[in-house]
Amino acid sequence: MTAVFARPDFHPAVSRLKDRHLLRDLAYVDGRWSAGAGNKSFEVTDPASGATIAWVASLGADETAVAIDAAARAMPAWRALLPQERARILRKWYELILAAKDDLSLIMTLEQGKPVSESRGEIDYAASFIEWYAEEGKRLNAENVTSHLPGAEMIVRREALGVVGIVTPWNFPCAMITRKAAAALAAGCTVVAHPSSETPLSALALAELGERAGLPAGVFNVITGDAASIVGRMCEDERVRAISFTGSTGVGRLIAAQCAATMKRLVMELGGHAPLIIFEDADIDHAARIAIDAKFATSGQDCLAANRIFVHRSIATRFEEAFAARIKALKVADGLSPGAAIGPLMHERAVMKVEEQVDDAVKRGAKLVTGGRRHKAGKLFFEPTLLTNVPADALIMREETFGPVAAITLFDTEEDVVARANDTQYGLVAYVVTGNGARQMRLGRALEYGMVAINRVKITGGPIPFGGWKQSGLGREGSRHGIEAFTELKYLCIDTAA
Repeated sequence: MTAVFARPDFHPAVSRLKDRHLLRDLAYVDGRWSAGAGNKSFEVTDPASGATIAWVASLGADETAVAIDAAARAMPAWRALLPQERARILRKWYELILAAKDDLSLIMTLEQGKPVSESRGEIDYAASFIEWYAEEGKRLNAENVTSHLPGAEMIVRREALGVVGIVTPWNFPCAMITRKAAAALAAGCTVVAHPSSETPLSALALAELGERAGLPAGVFNVITGDAASIVGRMCEDERVRAISFTGSTGVGRLIAAQCAATMKRLVMELGGHAPLIIFEDADIDHAARIAIDAKFATSGQDCLAANRIFVHRSIATRFEEAFAARIKALKVADGLSPGAAIGPLMHERAVMKVEEQVDDAVKRGAKLVTGGRRHKAGKLFFEPTLLTNVPADALIMREETFGPVAAITLFDTEEDVVARANDTQYGLVAYVVTGNGARQMRLGRALEYGMVAINRVKITGGPIPFGGWKQSGLGREGSRHGIEAFTELKYLCIDTAA
């Protein structure tokens, strides 16, 4: 086995790792670390400084086929294990992840840029899915059916679907892997995972820990490299029975089209354009805290981020003042700096999109209260920004925003704000702040979103079905629904008359 070790031309923070073998530079295929046939590699850099963290093996379609071969070979034995045996391995994986939290957090912050406090929180969150599904896998119960035929007993049971392809984004490089893989593995499926080429190191570290936990060869594979060839090979291979993808709606449509020929099961968590609705009875300070957490976590690079903030006209001035004061207090810095709240954006394209949305909103009449420019911390940093009086036709009100920009617009009636909140192709999550219990229930029903958070921001976790309506996704992750996605129903009709 090989691992990346600190070199003079690599990021100096790499030397802070306690366990250097968690920083891998090779893909993980069939229980072995692989450089691929062509020995090609790509650079992984720190978005805060541009410094090189590692050069990682770049694989393609041929190596993906090898990984699928391995997963298909490993499937019968893994599926045949008792759920309790799979659970013991998953539980060990969970424990190793928590024990390595400091190193995993450092790796994540280096490659993704988020503040290390957020990275630590993500490691806990990521590990929680493994713990949850280690137990949930034991409860894929058989279902007895009352027979409608004489002399027959009927049973419906769930069985492992097959090889599962996993494709994950860069904004949550550990949690998106574990939320998908833990469910598939607990169900008895094997996995071929492709992490974003911007943040592959977290996935490879998870593979290292999975190997230590006892995941058999071929059960969990990580293929790094060219997304188009890797994902394309997954989509066309009939042995891959499901694709679980988190990313943009546009890419999700492309994957769905490529999977049509092989009739794959699709689990997709796609784009979001979340509304945050603040009613006139809201506590102003509490509403401002919710708005900060809902908008600026992960520097706004989150599909759950509150992109459209609707504020009742009667409290607009007081809320905007309280919110602006909290925005101005956010510390913009390298994610390893103490107290950092806003890190760099992932790449230049993200910064340019944010700049375009801010400029467009101002040209259309919005007021720029604070921020609105790149930050002096570095070329990929953007100031936490507040726009008010943003018109409905502004880009930022129509397109998903992946950056630290809050856009406020006003409303007068409940009926009006519900219609405006629902006027989008997306339907992932909505946030509501109100003390009126009847209104809470009405909004919970009226908003066309898969998840509705009322008077709070944090709502996700292992026990809940995460997912959206409309073009925000297909299926659910987490909860029993997340594991059922990787199973097939089988009906047995047994003659008892003989």
